[in-house]
Amino acid sequence: MWVCLCNGITSHMVGEAVAAGASTTKDVARACGAGADCGRCRRTVWAIIASSTQNRTAPSV
Repeated sequence: MWVCLCNGITSHMVGEAVAAGASTTKDVARACGAGADCGRCRRTVWAIIASSTQNRTAPSV
């Protein structure tokens, strides 16, 4: 799914940036460019970060 149309960034690319350690929207912008221009995609970027964080802290069954 396209996340950042300004820079042509997909949700997969944002997910890779988060997996590599990006934990804020500014970190993601530095890592892959999503949210670096107009900022309209920052809510979506934040949702991907939050989702990844929840998945990392979820207890294993």
